[in-house]
Amino acid sequence: MSTQIVNIQPLSQPVDLGVEPATFSPDVEAEIDRHLAKYPVMRSAILPLMFIVQRERGYLDPPGVLYLANRLKLRVTDIWEVATFYSMLHTQPIGKYHIQVCRTLSCKIRGAGKITEHCIQKLGIKPGETTADGRFTLSEVECLGSCGTAPMLQINFDYHEDLTPEKVDQVLDALP
Repeated sequence: MSTQIVNIQPLSQPVDLGVEPATFSPDVEAEIDRHLAKYPVMRSAILPLMFIVQRERGYLDPPGVLYLANRLKLRVTDIWEVATFYSMLHTQPIGKYHIQVCRTLSCKIRGAGKITEHCIQKLGIKPGETTADGRFTLSEVECLGSCGTAPMLQINFDYHEDLTPEKVDQVLDALP
């Protein structure tokens, strides 16, 4: 039995976002080219390319989404569908430090609510908000896969586990 890769052509869906596609430096374009070369079907590169656009633009804004749709030969809605599914992709500006408190069962049982409440009090923002100085964004997210060390939170891509309010203060106060 042979496996054949089929490149499915998306339906035409003209969308006017009212913006021009983002542009990137030659170095970023070369990085994107390297990722595209890894995949026999361009659509498969959607996540790594989203991370690049997010890194360069701060979040997946309409010009960045339009760039991805054009570059991957996809519909704009195809890009938005993926962007809104994953909690590590952002469609709105976020703070320099994205604090994501796990709220699933293991963390909840072991005190995630206290951790979230402590962050709310310390930072003066609610989940989904960013501090006025743009330094912190607070989110509650589904399982981050660290159930044995609950409660935990993730700041950008770093995990902090076995948390107490005092440990949260130490972590936040140590950030540059």
